[in-house]
Amino acid sequence: MVLLSFDIEEFDMPFEYGKTITFEDQISISAQGTRIILDLLLKNKLKATFFSTVTFAKHVPELIRRILDEGHELASHGVYHSDFKKEHLLESRLALEELSGIKVTGYRMARMMPVDEQEIQKAGYLYNSSINPTWLPGRYNNRHISRTYFYQSSVLQLPASVSPVSRFPLFWLSFHNLPLWYYQHLAKRTYQKDNYLNIYFHPWEFTDLKDKERFGFPGYVSKNTGEDMIRRMDHFMGWINRQGYPSGTISQFTKHIPLP
Repeated sequence: MVLLSFDIEEFDMPFEYGKTITFEDQISISAQGTRIILDLLLKNKLKATFFSTVTFAKHVPELIRRILDEGHELASHGVYHSDFKKEHLLESRLALEELSGIKVTGYRMARMMPVDEQEIQKAGYLYNSSINPTWLPGRYNNRHISRTYFYQSSVLQLPASVSPVSRFPLFWLSFHNLPLWYYQHLAKRTYQKDNYLNIYFHPWEFTDLKDKERFGFPGYVSKNTGEDMIRRMDHFMGWINRQGYPSGTISQFTKHIPLP
């Protein structure tokens, strides 16, 4: 099964590059990208999981309703994207459940940073998808962690997909910077090895981020954003269908994994 997921959040990434952006723009840019993603999923008849911060969800309740009405999953991405306390684990789940009227079972830490698994379990989540099991200078040092799903503290851990052997990450930056045919080659190898693919993106990637004065992003971040990203994702989703790979939400996938 192909597990497409999107981290929908207030677009605060320019702060990492010394730029400021208003809160209104943070929400509107992510909202614009989320609408584009939903249109692409609808066109290609695919399902996905949306990890939302409470802050974003409260400002775009109509998008949260559309996500659910179109058969996708809502999961937690915390209360805020740039602030975390362990209390936010439970707080975010309860707030998203109240807002949506459905049970929230999954969590992803902002920026795929480490999170205490016992606290995840105490907060009532069934799965956690916060691990990128690769080595990326200045961000991840997780080559010692299992490439594929495993249980820890009674919580299913679902790492982001990396290629076999070399553990090349198949996350959003790879999608932007590799030739699409080669990304698809790595995705196919990984799917054949693991029998699933867990890859994640963000809504702001589907908007034009090439204005360096405004956003401050280096070329490897802004490359293939906006219309280029829309075309690439549309092609990739079509490729998923042509391969005959089923798609689904993470919660659907976890139902087929035996308990420890």
